[in-house]
Amino acid sequence: MTKAAILIDGGFFIKRLPAVKPDVTMGDTEQVANAIQELVYSHLDYLKKVYSVSHRNQLLYRTFYYDATPYDQKAHQPVSNRSLDFAVTAQARFRKELFLTLHRLPNLAVRLGEVKIDRNNPWVLKQGGQKDLLNGQRSPGELTDEDFSPALRQKGVDMRIGLDIASITLKKQADIIILVSGDADFVPAAKMARREGVKFVLDPLWHHISDDLEEHIDQLRSGFPKPNR
Repeated sequence: MTKAAILIDGGFFIKRLPAVKPDVTMGDTEQVANAIQELVYSHLDYLKKVYSVSHRNQLLYRTFYYDATPYDQKAHQPVSNRSLDFAVTAQARFRKELFLTLHRLPNLAVRLGEVKIDRNNPWVLKQGGQKDLLNGQRSPGELTDEDFSPALRQKGVDMRIGLDIASITLKKQADIIILVSGDADFVPAAKMARREGVKFVLDPLWHHISDDLEEHIDQLRSGFPKPNR
């Protein structure tokens, strides 16, 4: 029987979720986890019709959710120099709770990379602050902590997605791979999967993708309805 593996780039999903599901309260673990399940069921229900099976769960090999463990170190804010513990921020708590919730779901595996900070340049001026400075609307002395964001970078997430695509393909664990992402870095993995006979479906959650990425997939389909502009 045909089997599908659904791979979700968590960072991309969280970023796109407000646009495609504005009714979801960001930061509410249960609502976000339900949205992930809704997305998975949408793809399986579509495949259920295509392959005429009795129940959608017959088609699922496994869902994989990729993200990075929250940064949990301390730092000093760039303007006020106040101490900041990243481990107790709302975003860190939300991510940890979400991972625990997803771990409890059946047929879903959580794959976690890590987050690093640029020690040489730990804070980055946000776009709004840059524009204000360039337009002369504010002076450097008028900037606040809110004008900066930490220079955090995920490590190992894309690698895990690529490795799982290769493993699922070569071990013939699934006939269809559905990737929820918009990153052209996965083109080599998509090409390899297709060469081995796996159907490769991309769900960019209605985000624009590059021509290069669209060229190397079999189908472009978003599991959520198109958001209103």
